[in-house]
Amino acid sequence: MQGDMVSGVLLPLILAFIMFSLGLGLTVEDFRRIFTQPRALLVGVVCHFVILPLACFFLLTAWGMTGAFAVGFMILAACPTGSTSNLLTYLARGDVALALSFTAVASVATIFTLPIVVTWALGHYMGAARAVDVPVGLMMGQVALVLGVPVSLGMAARHRWSDWAQRFEPRATRIATVLFVLIVVLAVAKNWHLMGDNFATLAPFALLLNLSMLAVGFTAAWAVRLSRRQSITLGIETAVQNAALALVIGATVLQDDAMAIPGALYGVIMYVGGLLFALTMRRLQPATTA
Repeated sequence: MQGDMVSGVLLPLILAFIMFSLGLGLTVEDFRRIFTQPRALLVGVVCHFVILPLACFFLLTAWGMTGAFAVGFMILAACPTGSTSNLLTYLARGDVALALSFTAVASVATIFTLPIVVTWALGHYMGAARAVDVPVGLMMGQVALVLGVPVSLGMAARHRWSDWAQRFEPRATRIATVLFVLIVVLAVAKNWHLMGDNFATLAPFALLLNLSMLAVGFTAAWAVRLSRRQSITLGIETAVQNAALALVIGATVLQDDAMAIPGALYGVIMYVGGLLFALTMRRLQPATTA
C-alpha cells in the first residue's frame, strides 16, 4: 500500500511541481525565438528525438540488454531534456537562449513522441501483448497530464502574475531540485534489492549512453557549422534527460518498478558526465565569446 502511494500519488505530484517550475521560466517569446535560429533547433530536434532513441536501441542491442530494463532505457531516451540542462548550459558558457527554447519545444513535442517510442519498446522487448495493454492514445493522455498541464499552468502563472513568478522562480527551481533528488531516493529505496543486483550492469551502460550523447550532440552541431556556444548547448540538451518523468512513466503509468530503475540511475549518473563536460567547456570557452 505504501509503495502504491509513492508510485501513484507522490511521484506524479512531485513531477507536476517540477514541470510547473519549468513553466515559470518559459514564455511565448521562448517559442518565437526558435524561428530566429531554426538551424540550431532542427539539429537539436534530430539529435534528441531521432539519434538519441536510435543510439540507445543500438547500444542496448550491442550490450545484450533486454526485458524491462531495456524498456526503461528506451523510456529515458524518449523523455524530453531535463530542466537542469539550462543550468549546465550556463555553467558551460553555452547558448542559454537556445537551451530555453529547446527545452520548451522538447517538453511539448514529447507529449506526442514519447508514447510512440515507449509503445514500440514494449512490443519489441516485452512482447506484442504487453504493448496492446498500453495504447498510444491512453499513454499520450497520461503524459499530457503529468507533463503538458503543469508546464502550461506555470507559463500561465508567469503571464498572469509576472512579478510574483519571477520572484518565485529561483526558489521553485531550488525546491524542484530537492524534489528531484527525493524522487531518485524514493525510487532507489523502493527498489533497493533490484537496483543492487543489477548496478554493475546498468550503471556502466547509463554512463556510456550519457557520454556518447554528449559527444554526438556536440559533434553534430559542430559538423553543420553551428557556433561553439550552440554546439555546447546541443551536446548538453541531447544527453541530459528528464529522469523524473522516466521514473513516473515506469513506476506509475506502466506500473513496473524495474522499468523505473534506469531512470533513477541515469538521473544521478548524467550529472557526472554533464558536469565534467560543462566544466571542461567552460575552461575552453572564453567568457566574452558571442
